[in-house]
Amino acid sequence: VQLQASGGGLVQPGGSLRLSCAASGLTSDYYAIGWFRQAPGKEREWVACISSSDGATYYPDSLKGRFTISRDHAENTVFLEVNSLKLEDTARYFCAGGPLKWYGSSWCPSHGYGMDYYGKGTQVTVSS
Repeated sequence: VQLQASGGGLVQPGGSLRLSCAASGLTSDYYAIGWFRQAPGKEREWVACISSSDGATYYPDSLKGRFTISRDHAENTVFLEVNSLKLEDTARYFCAGGPLKWYGSSWCPSHGYGMDYYGKGTQVTVSS
């Protein structure tokens, strides 16, 4: 299984980005894909999660409203749209996936560890 994130870059505060996560090798129809981010010196943070089986989406309360996760089931691609970007959104964003496993509030771990597959990520830098 490979997860390839793309779409990062340099963006001004208030701008938007659409990140893509192309998944290959997933043979099950029952899996979850999550987006996570990590900035240097900071803890890994869960950003969004989507279930392949019904498309249900999940977000941490602190990030609801500016982040939208979606999927193109036919293309095995999951997207993360980020609006109203802030300086503190600067981080490496990566996607991870694995079989459906409930972590208490979503199919993705809030601490960001434990899913079966992780991609290398794409850098998002918010700067004026």
